[in-house]
Amino acid sequence: MHLILDCDPGHDDAFALLIAAASKELGLTGVTTVAGNSYLHNTSRNARTILDLFDIDLPVFAGREKPLLRNIVIAPDIHGQSGLEGANLPAMKRPIEKTNAVQFMAETIEKYDDVTLVATGPLTNVALLILMHPHLIHKLNSIVLMGGGIAFGNVTPVSEFNIFADAEAAKIVFESGVPVVMVPLDLTHQVIVTDEEIFRIRSLGQKFEILSDLLIFFKSAYKKVFGIEGVPLHDPCTVMYLLSPEIFESKEYHVDIETKGELTYGQTVVDLWNTSGKKANARVLLSVKRERFFQIFFEKISLLEGV
Repeated sequence: MHLILDCDPGHDDAFALLIAAASKELGLTGVTTVAGNSYLHNTSRNARTILDLFDIDLPVFAGREKPLLRNIVIAPDIHGQSGLEGANLPAMKRPIEKTNAVQFMAETIEKYDDVTLVATGPLTNVALLILMHPHLIHKLNSIVLMGGGIAFGNVTPVSEFNIFADAEAAKIVFESGVPVVMVPLDLTHQVIVTDEEIFRIRSLGQKFEILSDLLIFFKSAYKKVFGIEGVPLHDPCTVMYLLSPEIFESKEYHVDIETKGELTYGQTVVDLWNTSGKKANARVLLSVKRERFFQIFFEKISLLEGV
């Protein structure tokens, strides 16, 4: 497998990135960034800072700085003004690559026949790849994305942030014909990080204290905004699915993206009962074995010192 991680770090993106980098079997070839949790210059810096923290040698390619059509949406109430607040992060060392994120994606897919694309932010870069390089799309193994929700949203009552931030892009991705694996809020809220996991991360060593500080900030933001005790590890679920699909339960559904509704813009309309009669276009993750999830999570995190 050759993996591309398209992200908008973001606290939970940072953990998805680190787990992917620690998992050599996934073949992470590069990281692409998009505006989402913060502005593009912040998400691009944050991705490089997290890699530098553990001396991980991976290129980072900046992508789109705004959604396809709508005004930009960011999440400072959850991730802080920088997109990655709560810890004393080291100075960034590596430069951003000169190649554009979408160009890097296209070149990688052209080169290899086994590319999987993981997207943990708004789907702007991925949609541009589909629009600009449609002849390459059939070569993609799959797009595994964190986004959407079946029963609830987290930025409106029915819309999840990544989809809401660029619903037009999400619609292009879900209608592309590429195999899509959707990791919704219904699933990610089954892997809540508590003080127990944060303490365990902190005990791994000095660099991990920074990671635990990030989670403390993230957890505090969730308590303030949503009243939740603990914080969901949204984005790492995408990488964990690739590592251990057997710990997840899933089902194929047709998923439509609402782009015109006054109250429902950005909703992922999951056809649970096939009332539309439309062919399934996504495998939707429904449940996960939490204990096994965190066992694998810590197995991978503990490898970072040797990456």
